[in-house]
Amino acid sequence: MKIQILTPETVIFDGEVDSVLLPGKNGEFHIMKNHAAIVSALEYGKVKIFVKDIEEKYAKHFTKENRPESVYAFPIKSGVLEFNSNKGIILAE
Repeated sequence: MKIQILTPETVIFDGEVDSVLLPGKNGEFHIMKNHAAIVSALEYGKVKIFVKDIEEKYAKHFTKENRPESVYAFPIKSGVLEFNSNKGIILAE
């Protein structure tokens, strides 16, 4: 599935991921391939993308989590997610 993470300043990430874990208003939630369409507000926390590898131009924005699978985290203050047809856009601050 394709995920874009955008801030007012730059594109943080644009590419294929296995899944993404997000800090929602009611707790963390996981978006995986073929997830139902959703629009959700995000709050302070980390957006975590599950991906085999991350392009060098995006890697500077992320920290690699210490987990068995490849997980990269990006901290946000707030934001919104729109996900539909295996494409997601995260607008973050």
